[in-house]
Order: sequence, then structure tokens, then C-alpha cells
Amino acid sequence: TPRHAGNMTTQMNRRAVLSGLATAPLFMNLDSSTHTKSRATLKKSCKIGMVGEGADLTEKFKLLREVGFDGVEMDGPSPYDWKEVMNAKLESGIEIPGVVCSTHWGKPLSDPSDEVRAEGVAGLETALRDARIYGASTVLLVPGICRGEVNYKDAWDRSTHEIAAVLPLARELGVKIALENVWNDFITEAKEAARYVDQFDDDHLGWYFDVGNIVRYDDPVNWIKVLGERIMKLDIKDYSRAKMKTDGVWKGFDCKIGAEDSSCGWSAVMAALKELGYTGWASAEVPGGGRERLAEISQNMDDVFSR
Repeated sequence: TPRHAGNMTTQMNRRAVLSGLATAPLFMNLDSSTHTKSRATLKKSCKIGMVGEGADLTEKFKLLREVGFDGVEMDGPSPYDWKEVMNAKLESGIEIPGVVCSTHWGKPLSDPSDEVRAEGVAGLETALRDARIYGASTVLLVPGICRGEVNYKDAWDRSTHEIAAVLPLARELGVKIALENVWNDFITEAKEAARYVDQFDDDHLGWYFDVGNIVRYDDPVNWIKVLGERIMKLDIKDYSRAKMKTDGVWKGFDCKIGAEDSSCGWSAVMAALKELGYTGWASAEVPGGGRERLAEISQNMDDVFSR
């Protein structure tokens, strides 16, 4: 259920804002220089759920600026009112480069149920509208999940159908849908990821490449080379194959960004991004905390980006 369903005045105000934005440019075109062959300068963001300190959004946003982050990604649908988000953005000067669809796991677009998929689509549409208001350029989406009775073809066909139906809204709002590689047993090969994106032939759909997530399956550099300019944004976490082998697959994530036991190959990753000319956003997606922890994450990101 949309978070504003119980407040008709808020809904009307929100629709009025969207109506006013419909013919206006985004607050800034965050993707305008995503790829350039000269260098690979990355802007740092993190997920709002990582910020464990601050009495309100404004304090949280200011804290992120103070420890070195350029932006923060919100969830959508979100527990925060859009006016609170925009006030915090204005007061802090921090950017909101993206929104993470918060329904794609619980209401996947690959689900056998028409009703569940419809709820997932509604969540994605809310995320797109929120992104438009915030001035964000992308909504991160997990396209489908292959589990239980859902096989690979089902996930491909159902999610393709639903995303195609939402793309006209994305184009109308000027917000792109960026698909992320996650442990969903769906699209775990780079060529399949490229094929999935290319079938839409739409510049409002691309890839949100998670470097750490892919290490279990492949070399991140291979994905960067195959996806190329389909990459819209990056998620940053680390993964240790050594810990995976000794302690289990999930323990592989028990590895700080850039640690000695990292299997991401950050120097090669950065070289591949420079070759591609990627100059966009990179968002941390690791366990967060208060000021000290967030400052550590920010520094770890700086360390690997300088390799």
C-alpha cells in the first residue's frame, strides 16, 4: 500500500509537485557525464539504511557530508515523507542520485501471482515518482527471482513483460531503471545481463553493477567489459573467496572494502572502469553504523578508488 494512502491532502500535494515537474528538467542531470574516455572519477554515496546516527533526516544527511559522502540513496516506497526528504537535501547540500525499489524482494516481478506482480509494479512506479521529486536519475531494481516454482524462463518472461509496461512512465518522468545483479539465481552471467537489457532497446533501462555480489560467480572485470556503457551506477561492497571456501558463501561478505583477503581485484576493476570511462556514482552497500563507522567506509572507498 502506498505510504500516503491514508492522507489524501499529502497525495494531492505530491501529485501537484509531479505535475509541475512533468515539463521541467530534472534538478540536475546526474547521468550526463557517466561515461567519458578521459578518466574515471567516482562520486560516493551510500544507502539511507546504513546511517545509524542522527535524530532526523537532516542530521543524517549532514553527517554523511561531513564524513565524505557526496550522496545518499533512498528507498521507495519509503517511510519518509517526500517533503522531509527534500528539506534534508536542501539543508545538507547532499545529493540523492538514486532510489532503491523496496518491494522487489517481497513482491518480485517474476512471481506467478498476477496480484503480487501488480503490487511489485506499483512499488516500482512509486519509486520512480519519488526519484523524480528527489532529482534522482535511477531506480535500482532486482528484476526477478528464480526460486521455488519460478524457473529461469518464467522469471525472464514475466519480469520482461512487467518492466516493459513501466518503461513509458520512466521515460515520462526522466528517471532510468537500473537492474542489479544479486543472489537471486537469475542473470548470473554477464552476457545474459547484456542480452536482458538489450531486448528492451530503451535508454531508460540499464545496469546497476554490484562489484562484490558478482565475485561468487565471475570476475568483476569481465562484467564491466561485457556490460560497458549499459552500466548506469555501481554498488560497492567486498567479497572474499577464501572465506567463502572455509566458512560458507555468505561469510564471503565478511570482508571490509579493500581488505587484504578481498577477491574483487580493485586495481583491475578501477583500470577497467577507467578504460570504459565511467565517471558516475558508486554507492556503498555494507553494514553501516554511526559517525566512526561511516567515516571508515568512506575512507575505504577512497582507498580502492585510488588504485
